Amino acid sequence: MPTRHSHPQTKLLVVCLCADWCGTCREYRAHFELLQTQFPQACFQWIDVEDDADLVDPIEVENFPTLLIATASEVKFFGTVTPHVETLQRLIRTQLLPEAAALAPYADRDELAKRLWARQLE
Repeated sequence: MPTRHSHPQTKLLVVCLCADWCGTCREYRAHFELLQTQFPQACFQWIDVEDDADLVDPIEVENFPTLLIATASEVKFFGTVTPHVETLQRLIRTQLLPEAAALAPYADRDELAKRLWARQLE
């Protein structure tokens, strides 16, 4: 079951794409979940790429943890990061800035972001 935190003023979706068998992911999850209280304007989701393969497909996630950060209309960040809470805090703060740039369009990744936003609204 993915971690979800929703707030009426949600401005950012922060998704960690990981795998249960990955020890690094298991250690990182507690830190990821703690950040929910620091960023009430963000919705956090924890997605196991194997358990939710149908949701993630056709994206191939080969390195963990992989983060997807998006607004309702555009993807701001997608990539593998070092599993440090400070890195995620910095990324979220940067992406919440009004001047934060979006990534160039990429259909598969952008469609994944749309599916994840829809899931958050369920």
